[in-house]
Amino acid sequence: MTDHSEDRAASLSHLRRAHLARGDAVPLPLEMASMFHLPGDPAGARQYGRYDNATWTGLEEALAHLDGAPCLAFPSGMAAISAIFLSLLKAGDRVLLPADGYYTVRVFAERFLKGYGIEHELRPTAAFAEGGFEGFRMVYLETPSNPGLDICDIAAIATDAHAQGAIVVADNTTMTPFGQRPLELGADILVAADTKAPNGHSDVLFGHVATHDEAALAALKEWRKLSGAIPGPFEAWLVHRGLETLEVRFARMCQSAETIAPRLAAHPAAKAVRYPGLPGDPAHNLAATQMLRFGSLIGLTLKDAETAERFIDGCRLIQPATSFGGVHTSAERRARWGDAVEPGFVRLSIGCEPTEALWDAVNEALEKM
Repeated sequence: MTDHSEDRAASLSHLRRAHLARGDAVPLPLEMASMFHLPGDPAGARQYGRYDNATWTGLEEALAHLDGAPCLAFPSGMAAISAIFLSLLKAGDRVLLPADGYYTVRVFAERFLKGYGIEHELRPTAAFAEGGFEGFRMVYLETPSNPGLDICDIAAIATDAHAQGAIVVADNTTMTPFGQRPLELGADILVAADTKAPNGHSDVLFGHVATHDEAALAALKEWRKLSGAIPGPFEAWLVHRGLETLEVRFARMCQSAETIAPRLAAHPAAKAVRYPGLPGDPAHNLAATQMLRFGSLIGLTLKDAETAERFIDGCRLIQPATSFGGVHTSAERRARWGDAVEPGFVRLSIGCEPTEALWDAVNEALEKM
């Protein structure tokens, strides 16, 4: 897979130039409007705030530039995910989900999709291709899985699933467009929570869908308009502002994670470490061929729940918080949410702090365990 990350990053902040007239603002304007001047025939003009917004359009252009496909923005990652399910599936359809991916997707399927007559099946990410894809209308994968960081082969799964007539959806939240390119590997639809690294500043909820499938895009757009699952213009503006620095932030985050992960693996306090960049990690060989970077998340297992909590609370450069992808390093014990991980498992999200200063703080906290 050819890496054009530098080209995409270099041209991202110049996208608006093609649209600018003399005297126009260079930054993306914030359009706070629900009403538009609309005399006569409304065709071809902005009509109402639930249908369209210039700030959404500017952000969607930037996201499409990075993902390499047309894009639709949503008010959260789960809004984007639920839009995919509810606009593209119908009663009698079956969808395959990761048993070890983001848990809210499984909860949504159990509590709502079942009631609509849409059945789901669960498989672990590392064995996602086992059993084949016959009878599934949609195959929804998340790689690396959150929080366990297992990986599945996107290209192989897409080939096999397409042979059975299934739509392949890939959640690319953990990797961003600078870490992995699911659409180029054969996925039909990409979904991501831009709440994480794309925004990067932990101050907004957002999500998006990208696809080359025109029929799917039209269905998703209609769903967004009629359901009212629309993003706010201010939130879109914040994500656009964060997106312009994603490449440099993600590079620092990944570089630091690649430096810190082997040090954690060698530390006597660590019971286990999962990171795709470690040569001994079960996912390493596939990650090295499928991913552009190894990511900014590290799975660290400590002795027990108490030890994990003391480590998180005791590290001066770790913010105890759920979610990930912010400029600050954060961590949480994922078993508290019911994930199928050991009680001492810590999802460590590496931030943008200077690498050695961050390691010194992490090591200092581990030495007290």
